[in-house]
Amino acid sequence: MTTALVHAARAGLRELADASSAPDMQRYMKSEMPFRGVRKPARRLLTRRLFAEYPLPDVETWEHAVRRLWFGATFREERYLAVDLTGYRAYARWQTQERVPLYEELIVSGAWWDFVDEIAIHRVGPILIGEQQAVAPVLRSWAGDPDRWKRRAAVICQISAKERTDSELLAHCLEATIGDTDFFLRKGIGWALRQYARTDPGWVRAFVHAHPDLSPLSRREAMKHLGNGHDLG
Repeated sequence: MTTALVHAARAGLRELADASSAPDMQRYMKSEMPFRGVRKPARRLLTRRLFAEYPLPDVETWEHAVRRLWFGATFREERYLAVDLTGYRAYARWQTQERVPLYEELIVSGAWWDFVDEIAIHRVGPILIGEQQAVAPVLRSWAGDPDRWKRRAAVICQISAKERTDSELLAHCLEATIGDTDFFLRKGIGWALRQYARTDPGWVRAFVHAHPDLSPLSRREAMKHLGNGHDLG
């Protein structure tokens, strides 16, 4: 079943390929891996058909399919399909702490924002909400990891959590990387703060006030909907 799904996925992308769009997509994403030129709406229609047509019987088969699509990819859209497969609703019951090592592997090997953000926010984040005690220590370790994408994932994974945000964990992950000069980390910090400000603006104001070492980019993003970053009284 895994082989059939993978072959059908690659064939489907090949049929949808648009050679005129592919170079621009690759250039925009600064990707070494080429694109087929398949836009997201067309890819979504393909995945709905494929995942319904080729159901996977158990979590081991599902994870094997994800890995084959991901690590066997020669076009970037094949990796997008792998990520889509991890989020297919029929397999939601398999989104548990046992999948976090898989997502860590995809984050490290994907090493770019298009993969990392989707996995962090829509896969790791919900698992954290459901199994906070088990997953929070993992994210604390990611926050101090040399790999910048694991650190970004730790920072942004609660962006959709709203009232279920673990603010203590969020603070830890933010503080662990505040001094880094990397653009993606600074932007991630600002994004995480800006989103949480929709739920708890007071917490965000207090955090910004307590951390004068926040980069101008992070501060500006954090205070985007809260007024001037210097007006914290």
